[in-house]
Amino acid sequence: MAISTIAIPFKWFTKTNFKLNFPLLHSKHKPISSKPPTPPPLAEVAFRHLDIDGDGKISGDELRSYFASIGEYMTWDGAQSVIGDFDKDGDELLELGDFERLVKGEEEEQEEDLKRAFEMFEGEKGCGFIGATGLQKMFGRLGYVKSKEDCMAMIKVFDVDGDGVIDYHEFLRMMT
Repeated sequence: MAISTIAIPFKWFTKTNFKLNFPLLHSKHKPISSKPPTPPPLAEVAFRHLDIDGDGKISGDELRSYFASIGEYMTWDGAQSVIGDFDKDGDELLELGDFERLVKGEEEEQEEDLKRAFEMFEGEKGCGFIGATGLQKMFGRLGYVKSKEDCMAMIKVFDVDGDGVIDYHEFLRMMT
């Protein structure tokens, strides 16, 4: 390893040089990054949490243990059914890829539910926004009486761009 010497005048002793030695970094060394490390995807973190024995696979027992830990009961058959739906290699265990498909399916299902909910609140089907009139009608269908002014005030809270209506992106922000 090569050593580089830099002479820096020491401010209290004007005629003396202070020497610092720094090892030179060669190209074989990784450059020091100022960026923090990227965290693993959420699905991977959840997978590691469910994989109690650390074997890289989630068994029916591990899945049932997780549900028991959050106060939900899952039968053996229920666990095997979930695993069977996503187990690509047929070993009756969920590997990370299987688990990611399961999570992605749930996310897509949630997204579809949100799209349907948004469409229910639209004043005119397919218009792409929720206005005070559409919101008032939806509340009426649900058995709540709201004035147009009340609905406009509700919209104003989540109307990021200030156009007086809630578009789909604002709706997603509101729902999450």
